[in-house]
Amino acid sequence: MPKIADIENTPNPNAKKFVLREPLTWGVARSYENAGQAQGDALASALFAIPHVSNVFYVDRWLTVTQDGQADWDGLLREIAPPLRAAPAAAEQSAAAVFEARASVADLSPQDQQRLDDIELVLDQQIRPYLQSDGGDLHVLSLSGNQLVVHYQGACGTCPSSISGTLQGIQNLLHTLEPDLEVIAA
Repeated sequence: MPKIADIENTPNPNAKKFVLREPLTWGVARSYENAGQAQGDALASALFAIPHVSNVFYVDRWLTVTQDGQADWDGLLREIAPPLRAAPAAAEQSAAAVFEARASVADLSPQDQQRLDDIELVLDQQIRPYLQSDGGDLHVLSLSGNQLVVHYQGACGTCPSSISGTLQGIQNLLHTLEPDLEVIAA
């Protein structure tokens, strides 16, 4: 049973980040934008059963819940705490399961796979730590020609600054690798 160590505000006023004392996963992100996507995940399903919950994202020792903007956070936090406390802590996962969960883009040529590996390294070192500290993340959906398609997760998914400023910052940073690369949020 993960214990809640802290509840943090995020740049998205409709999202809160729960910092936990025990991990929910070991390096495997879970991101759900609706109850249908959460089927099979007991924690996410329990959270979506709470009125106004619109997004659930968690990895390791933190979880972000986004609401639709219609709920009072004080009341909503009291409803979120019990299912979160009841969730089991992560069991040890095999390296193969973690690797499989992180594999994202298939059917790339060796050259494009190297490009993607270079892009992912920059994202891991210079972008994801900041997004994760704010209760979010991003996932690369595809790399095709000069287009990189990313999907924001957690608090970043509905945050206005993600779609504008953050996306532009990511593109500017990745231009140091590939000057013609266009980053698109999906």
